[in-house]
Amino acid sequence: MDLLTILLMSAAIFLTRVTNLKLGINIIVVQSVIVALACAIVGIHTGEVHMYIAAFLTVVIKVGLIPYALYRVLPYLQEEREFVNPNFTTFTAILSIILAYGLIEKALPGFAANSTLPAAIALSFIGLLLIMTRRQALMQTIGLITMENGLYLMGLSITQGLPLIIELGIFFDVLVAVVVLVILTYRLKLSFATTDTGLLKKLKG
Repeated sequence: MDLLTILLMSAAIFLTRVTNLKLGINIIVVQSVIVALACAIVGIHTGEVHMYIAAFLTVVIKVGLIPYALYRVLPYLQEEREFVNPNFTTFTAILSIILAYGLIEKALPGFAANSTLPAAIALSFIGLLLIMTRRQALMQTIGLITMENGLYLMGLSITQGLPLIIELGIFFDVLVAVVVLVILTYRLKLSFATTDTGLLKKLKG
């Protein structure tokens, strides 16, 4: 699990430096594979069968359906790129990881070293950071998926496995939210020739 946590944090840090939309989707796929492996490992340790179901659903929805929907809209956004300085985002993301581990270690001594909870909190914050700092609608959607992965891992770390009905609800909500955002991104591109939300603020009355 420690190796998965390191890989997850590395992918999140790398995501803060990405300006290419396709590369951003590829990193989300890797990130979701790591989350699915974490579910399977928890299932092995606890013997809970529904954790294997959660791992399977993670693969189907977050590794299959959601990236497929994002890839489908990608050809319409070929000329779209992020024009942001990633140094500030990367520095803030690293700082959030340090703070998450420091705060959990202070609040629950010894817990941070044996749990994915600090990594999950940091991952949620990095997802929120991406939503706040990126201008392209697709990159903000990637930030939303990153934040959701962090929240899911947080629940997994605290409870060692949510009830299956709650996990099904979470997966369904995420799938519907991402599909709606992909449709909105496509409509924005058709209507305004851009998905830069910074420029779209000028449309406010």
